[in-house]
Amino acid sequence: MAKYLVIVESPAKVKTVKKFLGSNYEVAASNGHVRDLPKSQMGIDIENDYEPKYITIRGKGELLAGLRKAAKKADKVYLATDPDREGEAISWHLSKALNLDEKKMRRITFNEITKSAVKESIKHARDIDMNLVNEQQARRMLDRMVGYRISPLLWQKIKRGLSAGRVQSVALRIIGDREDEINAFIPEEYWTLDAIFNIPGEKKPLTAKFYGKEKQKINISSKEELDRILKELEGASYMIKDVKKGERSKKAPLPFTTSTLQQEAAKVLNFSTQKTMRLAQQLYEGVDVKGQGTVGLISYLRTDSTRISEEADAMAREFVVSHYGEQYTAESENRKKEKKNVQDAHEAIRPTDVNRMPALIKESLSRDQLRLYQLIWKRFVASRMKPAVYETTSVKIKGGEYLFTVAASKLVFDGFMSVYVQEEEEKEQNNTLVRGIDEDTKLEFSSFESQQHFTQPPAHYTEASLVKMLEELGIGRPSTYAPTITTILARRYVVKEQKNLYMTELGEVVNQMMKKAFPSIVDVNFTATLEDLLDKVGDGTVDWKVVVRNFYPDLDQAVKDAEKELDQVKLEDEVTDVICENCGRNMVIKYGPHGRFLACPGFPECRNTKPYLERIGVKCPKCGKDVVLKKTKKGRKYYGCEDNPECDFMSWQRPLDEKCPKCGGYMLEKGNKKVCADEHCGYVAAK
Repeated sequence: MAKYLVIVESPAKVKTVKKFLGSNYEVAASNGHVRDLPKSQMGIDIENDYEPKYITIRGKGELLAGLRKAAKKADKVYLATDPDREGEAISWHLSKALNLDEKKMRRITFNEITKSAVKESIKHARDIDMNLVNEQQARRMLDRMVGYRISPLLWQKIKRGLSAGRVQSVALRIIGDREDEINAFIPEEYWTLDAIFNIPGEKKPLTAKFYGKEKQKINISSKEELDRILKELEGASYMIKDVKKGERSKKAPLPFTTSTLQQEAAKVLNFSTQKTMRLAQQLYEGVDVKGQGTVGLISYLRTDSTRISEEADAMAREFVVSHYGEQYTAESENRKKEKKNVQDAHEAIRPTDVNRMPALIKESLSRDQLRLYQLIWKRFVASRMKPAVYETTSVKIKGGEYLFTVAASKLVFDGFMSVYVQEEEEKEQNNTLVRGIDEDTKLEFSSFESQQHFTQPPAHYTEASLVKMLEELGIGRPSTYAPTITTILARRYVVKEQKNLYMTELGEVVNQMMKKAFPSIVDVNFTATLEDLLDKVGDGTVDWKVVVRNFYPDLDQAVKDAEKELDQVKLEDEVTDVICENCGRNMVIKYGPHGRFLACPGFPECRNTKPYLERIGVKCPKCGKDVVLKKTKKGRKYYGCEDNPECDFMSWQRPLDEKCPKCGGYMLEKGNKKVCADEHCGYVAAK
């Protein structure tokens, strides 16, 4: 009997894939990449037409020896690495590292780890797509060139341990530009004016918003303008001028792409992009489901397409008909016009079997896996359902020369919202009007309500809004969003507080230097154009070496100019009020591989260091000393007393500096609520 070897990327897939194939199939894992450019040097032979110098990744020698042995015994080797550009490159590197004979080597891809998808992929085995491999090589080399030429310059001019990157530096600039916008923002005053009316026979008053004159909307920009309008309205009589009834439908959402999944998981579940991708990877690779064994629960997680296969579409519609009824099933597929930079290589992210409802597999998943799976499942089912329908009423009320308006809507058919409600839809209230309002309805004026407001600056970026912006600008690709954000946070260029991303002093210095010395590298349009060029390499319409040849000389010249022209930047350490017990100096905050710590500025004469305890401005409920933010050995945050171990106060939730009005105990912050720490008390209040 013929023997076959299937090589996947992740060891987690081995068991799942092996289960679907016969006993004559051996399944092994490459554990990701096996060859790469060396860490000690750029690894690109500039003189020899930019030839990359690949070496075996340290620690992979034994694994490769085992794979070579298995490949020799096999009649055919199937390379089943991930179905994306990087997976294609890993397959090519494996073929080189294992010296595979082209006649016995085939490439297979499956968009989901299910029996039918894996078996089908073997029937459609193909050659390695060298266009995709070359695109990945070009991307890797450009990233390496930027990183290995600019990072040493940052070390030299600012401080050691910094880095620049082709995508990360642009992401940093986008955050920096938003901060500049916020800092330069000057608030503008404006006023709103509401008229309150009573309607005979109705208990509920009617509130109408000031619009302006019939053919001109008026924005009230000062108290003087408001007073003038109120004076003109003195003694005015009010009548309903116009009532329009209509219908508004809200389309079902499209299934998730990588970007929209990251955004929605951040908004709804408060997951970082990195956490979302880690959990999605686990759901894709396979989870041990009771009674079913190891099962891949979702389709491939790196995609920019909203397309769904015919089989999955039919399965979802069948599910909607049987569980919700024919009236809920969408007639045609809801598709959006894809942007020009969309690859459309894979389907959208969806459950592999829509009948595997979250409630049925709840026991087999961790809490966070379940929450993410539920989000993906609901979104997919909703995408195959009819729009929600609202009945709308718009009323115009005339008073003197001015118009007031009332708009209301009532949900008459929930459609997809019976399964999936987005954050903004929850806020959209059923603002219903009094029954049977028409032009003859009599109005009794009650009062005016006016309020002063000021325009708000643009919001700080969150991980979700940054991913959305990167996607809109065409910077990076689905696989790069999470690592890009992780890197700028790890380098301390940006910090995250209450979901918002804030630029640090270090980030500002690096960003200013990049803008001054490498304007094209951090230029949004240049980066987006380069991404399009690289996509064309993947399509086979542009030679990858041409892209690299055109890119490097300009970069090389810019680095040489910067070495001569840029001044050295001295970044001052943040001085604290903690006194060094060895020499009496004020200790400073330093950054190490595990985060912040306190160090004596007298180094090397005084080498005193101690942990940095971040005070949260709250006193310990047990002993009255300061509560500090700490981390467990695994890195989980918690709050404890600075006097530990003498005081054993500890809380996973952030304590508040206020007493419970019901029992006098201390309060905790939980989401947007304040709760008593004593569960038996049960006091809850809005923050």
